[in-house]
Amino acid sequence: MLFFTRQHEDYHKPGDDSEKPNYKGMKTISSYIFNIITNLDNNGKSPFRKTKNESEKTPRFKVGSGVIPDYMFDGKEMRIDGVCEGKQAQKGGLHKDDIVIHLGDSTVVDMISYMGALSIFKEGDKVK
Repeated sequence: MLFFTRQHEDYHKPGDDSEKPNYKGMKTISSYIFNIITNLDNNGKSPFRKTKNESEKTPRFKVGSGVIPDYMFDGKEMRIDGVCEGKQAQKGGLHKDDIVIHLGDSTVVDMISYMGALSIFKEGDKVK
């Protein structure tokens, strides 16, 4: 399970300093998690419920493109939030705020389709 307060422009970048995190949100989430754990602890053994294994659907990557996706983008396709220095995306001329609409023969309609398209490539493949 993932708990998330928000993303900001410097998220996971060198400028992500101590004034940027959402401390109030972190406190709220921490209290929520503490309450869940306390409730589970006070109610004895929880019943086991097997869940569906979706790991087969998660794309596995052999290569990286050198882009940092914009996870806050809610439009179609996939917007680039940053480009890693010296990686293929930079060498290919991609920039922050570029929109990826195709990767090779695959149409990119969202983050999941981008990851699926990227997962079919192996080292040395060339893509337009």
